[in-house]
Amino acid sequence: MNKLRHVSLLLGVLIFISACAGHTPTEPESPVFQHDFTGSAVPWTHSNFDAESEKFTFALFSDLTGGERDGVFAIAVEQLRLLRPELIVSVGDLIDGGTVDHEQLEREWDLFDERANRARAPVFHVGGNHDLTNPDMWEVWEARYGKRHYHFVYKNVLFLVLDTEDNPAEFQKYLHEIRLETIRVIESEGWEAASKTEYANLPEATSGRIGAGQAAYFRNVIGQHPDVRWTFVLMHKAAWERQDEENFSSIETALSGRPYTVFHGHLHSYQLQQRHGRDYIRLGTTGGSHSAKAVMAVDHVTLVTVSDTGADIANLRMSGIFDKTGKIPLDGEETCLEDCSKP
Repeated sequence: MNKLRHVSLLLGVLIFISACAGHTPTEPESPVFQHDFTGSAVPWTHSNFDAESEKFTFALFSDLTGGERDGVFAIAVEQLRLLRPELIVSVGDLIDGGTVDHEQLEREWDLFDERANRARAPVFHVGGNHDLTNPDMWEVWEARYGKRHYHFVYKNVLFLVLDTEDNPAEFQKYLHEIRLETIRVIESEGWEAASKTEYANLPEATSGRIGAGQAAYFRNVIGQHPDVRWTFVLMHKAAWERQDEENFSSIETALSGRPYTVFHGHLHSYQLQQRHGRDYIRLGTTGGSHSAKAVMAVDHVTLVTVSDTGADIANLRMSGIFDKTGKIPLDGEETCLEDCSKP
């Protein structure tokens, strides 16, 4: 009997050792919030801290070209270093572009990436009309950054990056030529004369196009991610502001029934629009030109905090983000960040 008890005890010890193999005993975690109050009277409102494990914040910046003002984007990057989002996305117009000169395009992209690489967080590229004006620019983009439209998932949140310059190549070449003519008119006669040009009177001047292949790609992606917490749609031009844009409508249909937010840019002024019960937000600028006619033409960055309760959006004017010295980084006090259309 004693022998049997000895064998049973030995087997129990071996099972316990096997179960614990590879595991080092750890001390209990210290409470996040510690204090020495013992009664019910405390000098704080409650102890339900906004500290969800899956909560995260990402940032957006908007058009920095289209009349880029020196120094503004570099200041924004330094401010984003202070704000410390987990990732940074844009809504396009990252370079001046508008050329078929590959060497010039490489120099412009090198300059953008040099500044963007100053950010702590990864910066995700989104193409605008300045970045993807013509097929030559498509070629340079694809060689440097891969696909012009793509998606990614971060902490069970889906990001859709659309290409709103998704026209047939020959038509895109035509747009490039008449756009150059409009630029020449603006330089010689001013902005008022631009409204009479051929390009200014085409829907492509203000709204984007999504091709059938691109739409199918995103419908498939959406179908493959039915249970994400939120979906963010990023594009440059508003693809829904044209009567013949059925492809983007099919993406909206695929998104119906889930929470999502759309961010776009292009017109250099901030605006909130509601479609299908969702927020469609046009961002202002992060260095692009300002128009005296635009009420919400302002340089800003946007912070989006995603949690299990939804997505909270905060727009921060660059003129109000200063460091511990009380100054806007990079001598930003000397840079116009508001009402920059005025002399």
